[in-house]
Amino acid sequence: MAQQMKAVQVVARGRAEFVNVPVPEVRPGHVLVKCHRLSLCGSDVQMLHFAPESSYPFPPGTTGHEMVGYVVAVPNQEQEFKVGDRVLALAPGHLAMSEFFLAERQHVIALPDGLPMEQLLQAQQYGTVIYACQRLPSVIGKNVVVIGQGSAGLWFNFQLRRMGASQVLALDLEDFRLAHAEYFGATAICNNSQQEPIAFVAEQTNGQMADLVVEAAGEVDSINLAVDLVRKFGDILYFGYPRAQRFEFNYDGLFHKCCRATTIVGAAVEPNQTSTKLALDVIARGEIDVSRIITHRLPFADVNQAYELHKNRADGAVKIVIEMPE
Repeated sequence: MAQQMKAVQVVARGRAEFVNVPVPEVRPGHVLVKCHRLSLCGSDVQMLHFAPESSYPFPPGTTGHEMVGYVVAVPNQEQEFKVGDRVLALAPGHLAMSEFFLAERQHVIALPDGLPMEQLLQAQQYGTVIYACQRLPSVIGKNVVVIGQGSAGLWFNFQLRRMGASQVLALDLEDFRLAHAEYFGATAICNNSQQEPIAFVAEQTNGQMADLVVEAAGEVDSINLAVDLVRKFGDILYFGYPRAQRFEFNYDGLFHKCCRATTIVGAAVEPNQTSTKLALDVIARGEIDVSRIITHRLPFADVNQAYELHKNRADGAVKIVIEMPE
């Protein structure tokens, strides 16, 4: 009988359960990884609560895709990895919320020494931001707004300043998230539950509004707010996973702004994992302290509590790490 492992499975909208399933057997083109740490992001919340009804139930392992761990088995012909190696394993199908994960070889990246694995894990999300920024025009000298100051929004602050933006205006509904915004590169902050965001952006840009708006929250209100904040002929990047399948959208406003709006997903399947490797290098060289955004650590047994904390932005949560059994 095959060895068994525990995995999380999203069985219905809003309901994730623990299941016992066989440990995958290693096969050519793959590496078997013992999961050590996972962290959550908005796409996990989207799969659990906001995916199309026809998607449920998802397979065992959902939902987890930001993962670091240890190699426990490799195919005979594998040359690069060996048992015991520390790796970041990308999981495009979100199937890594389990004790073991069978990762495609092309999605496995060796981890450097020198930092705790939970910090190097943050290269996964930063990598998605670098990947998304390839879709943008030059931001050198531009005024940028980033809506949402969860971990993705914070990484956008950081990356857009590195790319030459003159202003990065950070918006969020929570002061505890805005508290990290300036460290990550924001030049001004706005709690848009307390301050009118259109007036704030107009004041900061001398009435010109934003050359670029990055929507990194996924809330229906923030998706529409992006239209109000962008200047005419500006750009909007919709990055946050939407927390609804269909909703009322201010298309008339978008139409009359004559702006370019785009969406982006798919960093995990980027050829050669270029963006994730770049992110890992920046973090490993200590160019920014990522430990400050890791606000919660919960054991695997409490993963449902972790999902709820992330969904509701409760208890000061920014980045939540799941600690797997040793």
